[in-house]
Amino acid sequence: MSTSRPAAEKAPAGAMGLIALLLAAAFVMVLNETLMSVALPTLMKDLHLSATTGQWLTTGYMLVMAIVIPTTGFLLQRFPMRRLFAVAMSLFLLGTLTGALANGFFMLLIGRVLQAGGTAFILPLLMTTVMTMIPEQRRGRIMGSMTIVIAVAPAVGPTLSGFILSKLDWHWLFWVVLPFAALAFIAGVLRMRSPETLTEAKVDPFSVVLSALGFGGLVYGLSSIGDSSGSAFISPWLALGIGIAALLVFGARQFVLQRTDRALLDLRTFRSSSFVLAFVMIAVSMMAMFGSIIVLPLYLQNVLGEDTVTVGLATLPGGLAMGLLGPVIGRLFDRYGPRPLVIPGAVVVSAALWVMTSFGAGTPLGYVIATQTVLMAAIGAMLTPLMTVALGSVRKELYSHGSAMVSTVQQLAAAAGSALFVTVMSKFTTPIGPGNGPEAAVADGVHAAFLCGAVISLVALVLSVFIRRPAKQDDEAAGEERPAMAAH
Repeated sequence: MSTSRPAAEKAPAGAMGLIALLLAAAFVMVLNETLMSVALPTLMKDLHLSATTGQWLTTGYMLVMAIVIPTTGFLLQRFPMRRLFAVAMSLFLLGTLTGALANGFFMLLIGRVLQAGGTAFILPLLMTTVMTMIPEQRRGRIMGSMTIVIAVAPAVGPTLSGFILSKLDWHWLFWVVLPFAALAFIAGVLRMRSPETLTEAKVDPFSVVLSALGFGGLVYGLSSIGDSSGSAFISPWLALGIGIAALLVFGARQFVLQRTDRALLDLRTFRSSSFVLAFVMIAVSMMAMFGSIIVLPLYLQNVLGEDTVTVGLATLPGGLAMGLLGPVIGRLFDRYGPRPLVIPGAVVVSAALWVMTSFGAGTPLGYVIATQTVLMAAIGAMLTPLMTVALGSVRKELYSHGSAMVSTVQQLAAAAGSALFVTVMSKFTTPIGPGNGPEAAVADGVHAAFLCGAVISLVALVLSVFIRRPAKQDDEAAGEERPAMAAH
């Protein structure tokens, strides 16, 4: 690949400081997202909530993320980066303060919704900034640093939450986050500049409604499928049907609007074969990662009989390995391209999931931790190259839309992976009876869930063979679309 453009080899002044600031803000926000997972039993007891009501603190958060993220592609082109960052951090700060002061479920839910609204902007904003300001030869190592946010923050969250709840009440989950979020807000408002070229396109209200119904319906439906109580607000299958129907209409409308550059989510990114391939592999990898993240703690608690603190510590090494290897993977990508990383990564992911199908009541804890650590490290070896390939394969004018799509598919794949693994585990958990204790019954379900994940991993294994570093313009329609886009 040619690197003959000297001017492109250096990032603009202040770019690295800006990206470091966005990484810090994203870390705080993603850490906050997983702090609540361990706290749900405590909240249910203190606020006298049913399991279904308490789950809305997680489901509501995911719904808001799914609704807001698809709009960020348009908003990043329409409004200055500094203003969007200020709005995002203001929402997050207000939500965190609301949660810290909450004296009941409704106020706490409002706080979580506000937090989610702010968080939804940050990862697309970070990805778009990297693609816009960092030269192609250095993008891998910067995208690798994003893995710290994607992997380490979710891994640290439950462990930190467990330690906080062992000494303090649940309000401190918000008070601990608040000063770090305030520092990120102040630093961003003071230091952030907006050199980007903006458009004057008007938002299409019908597209916003369709996007909310489509992505929101999918996430709600997927996250509710595993609810064995059958007490979901509406049927998961009805929500999925509404979501799919709305997305079909949404897609048709975007095809019309993008002819005049008015699309809420520009689907011309899918004209790049490299983007489509990386997009599908990201979805499969995130399904495997979040499915295993959901099922493994259940296995450790219900089959091996470990307590919550041990479970949090057991899953921590995998997230740390994935995150800390991110910058190394990024540098290797910049030097060697995606294939030497993605193909071995897909092989190891599949192998680890097949090993997990052998987990049972007598499996040593150390063996479980080692296998999960290897799985997470291998997923990390895939995600950084895949995200860089996906975003690097579309034209600069579509970076914000590509970032929004990658962030959206991560949310959908997380919900789909969690729903699939939990549903399969529930369906194949055998009845307790003579000669079949509760541990053995759950172990059967865990085996089926990991077997499902292992089969899905074969899809990524096959597709990995076709991955390649994107060409400068890996868009077959670049020539015919460029005049309309140049008007920006």
